[in-house]
Amino acid sequence: MIPQIPPIPLYFSAEVQQARLEQRPMVALESTIISHGMPFPQNLETALEVEAVIRDQGAAPATLAVLDGKIHIGLDADQLERFAQDKTALKLSRRDLGYALSRGKTGGTTVATTMILARQAEIRFFATGGIGGVHRGGQNSLDISADLQELARTEVAVVCAGAKSILDLGRTLEYLETHGVPVIGYGTEDFPAFYTRSSGLKADYRLDTPLELAQLLQQHWALGLGSGVVIANPIPAEYALPESEINRAIEEALEELDAQGISGKAVTPFLLSKVLERSGGKSLVANIALVKNNAKVAAQIALEWGEMGF
Repeated sequence: MIPQIPPIPLYFSAEVQQARLEQRPMVALESTIISHGMPFPQNLETALEVEAVIRDQGAAPATLAVLDGKIHIGLDADQLERFAQDKTALKLSRRDLGYALSRGKTGGTTVATTMILARQAEIRFFATGGIGGVHRGGQNSLDISADLQELARTEVAVVCAGAKSILDLGRTLEYLETHGVPVIGYGTEDFPAFYTRSSGLKADYRLDTPLELAQLLQQHWALGLGSGVVIANPIPAEYALPESEINRAIEEALEELDAQGISGKAVTPFLLSKVLERSGGKSLVANIALVKNNAKVAAQIALEWGEMGF
């Protein structure tokens, strides 16, 4: 008889553990936005503000991360501050988890990894900035984010401001369609492009309330389809950046990327840092605003899900 491998333990914060006991709604949060998406101290300030938004809606935030080879579902204040200042933290996608755990490493969870760990922790709702996707030129390089494949096989609702506009958004939507992942525009028929409210492309369907979204999720998962759902929530209008301005910044960043020969998991952090530089810091303000907006919507959906008896 082949011996059974025991499951990897999950370490719950006191707040998350209490929410589990009380069967209160929870919202998962990724941590690469802290380790790789923003500089210190903005990363720590944003993490605390996003968690506060979720609490204000009546749900419990669960920031996911790997600390010293242990999976944490929720971080306390000391852990969050330490993590925000750790310059050695790895960027952990699906392929990296085993290595990080076996070697006692610390790392931030990507969209893909956050989905995996949230599902293991029985958290169905996840707020992030934007999902990964097919990179520009991906038809040749096959540089496609693991986020898309995870969405195809993990039952978690991902509330995001669409996909980052540094990507090939048309091919990203085609990939999601091929793998049966619904893309729902929240209050919009358009697919948002992270810094801007519309990419010029359409979402699959439009829904206008958290209750409607919760009802769709219940039906989708009751079918046993096994996939996640993208809930595309546009950046608030007052924080959206002009399309021409952000596109110019992205094109310049892409030219520099090619010149330096950067590839793989380093691409997105490099491009975002260059867009930040070329936008005079406005992209960071927009990023913070859209993440907080997504956290609010995710918490509202989680509350409606709880009211439905799940």
